[in-house]
Amino acid sequence: MERGMKNRPAGLRTYMLVTLGACVVMVTNQYIYQVFDTGDPVRLGAQVVSGIGFLGAGTIIVTGRNKIRGLTTAAGLWATATVGLAIGIGFYEVALLAGLLVFLVLTVLHKWETYMRRAGNRVELYIELKPGATLREFLDVAREYKLDVSGIHPEADSAEEVGASSFFVSLKGRRQVRHGDIINIVRKMDIVAYIEEM
Repeated sequence: MERGMKNRPAGLRTYMLVTLGACVVMVTNQYIYQVFDTGDPVRLGAQVVSGIGFLGAGTIIVTGRNKIRGLTTAAGLWATATVGLAIGIGFYEVALLAGLLVFLVLTVLHKWETYMRRAGNRVELYIELKPGATLREFLDVAREYKLDVSGIHPEADSAEEVGASSFFVSLKGRRQVRHGDIINIVRKMDIVAYIEEM
């Protein structure tokens, strides 16, 4: 539900189908092993673990500004598949605990992560400058606002580092300057055309 409410590629039904499918695979594998006394009791389950990668890959996208989205959704699908395998083999205690932990990671830890990021004085940004503006000008303005600049990565299509019109950067303010303050400072810069938090 948490993924669906955030408009992520996989919602409640996707997770339920992954869990159900993995469970059926494991139950079928155990049935074949016990009834026909042949095969490996975990062979099909191993294929689920590797095969879920294709489904996960479909949820990972790289946006036009080289921002990767969907990694948490892909990891959640993989973890959900393992919960289904545990249910299928009859390991209900671990399945229940793992399912609860997956839910907590996707909900509670997301809120905690957001809080910690906003309470700090460091921010990772993707910035596009207005035509004619250079990275060097941006660095000069950032220093005027007493922002520490590190981790500058110009985009691949930028010809020269000093003249890059779009780049990724890590900014850190002084102790009293917070996350939101840094974003507002950059947003108000005359040379900045676009800003996105990473």
